[in-house]
Amino acid sequence: GTSVGKRLALAAGADLAIVVAAILIGWFVPLGMGGALLVGALLILVTLFALFGNFTPTVRAEQLPAVPLKLLPTRTGAWLDTQRKALPAPAQTLVDGIGVRLDMLSPQLATLDEQQPAAAELRKLIGEQLPELLRDYAKVPPALRSVARNGKSPDAQLADSLRLIDEEIGEMSEHIAQGDLDSLATRGRFLEIKYRDERGV
Repeated sequence: GTSVGKRLALAAGADLAIVVAAILIGWFVPLGMGGALLVGALLILVTLFALFGNFTPTVRAEQLPAVPLKLLPTRTGAWLDTQRKALPAPAQTLVDGIGVRLDMLSPQLATLDEQQPAAAELRKLIGEQLPELLRDYAKVPPALRSVARNGKSPDAQLADSLRLIDEEIGEMSEHIAQGDLDSLATRGRFLEIKYRDERGV
């Protein structure tokens, strides 16, 4: 969902726009008591919508594989939010952690080429395997989810798989960041050599 900070900023911006518009209109047409009440009601409605409205489009799991890569972490996170209540407590905590990782990953994917192997791996992991895992779990009858079968209950299997996905997302994020860090280090060395040569050092 939209963060509290973003919602507050949106509410403040929208309210400011309404006040400025009311002042500008008031210069040409007196608003009077009715106009003032209308502006007040509009401010309240816009503020409430900005603070509590749903800005995230409804996402279905089957749509995730087709989502553009740079939007995939946000859309997957939004979908995870809708699944959270149906999960056992340990899995909810793990899903929350995955959501945080997805938030951190989102800016990294803004510039990642979709043709790179890392992009394909990420798309498969968070756009296909993660939703499939939760859908498979949802198919298990609730009465059987805590019953051990082959040494582990479906609840435990879900938690183990979510941990693996969480770790994998973290490693992929570090791998993408490493490319940026390597690029930064290479540019730093280039600048150092260039300006040392120019200064004759």
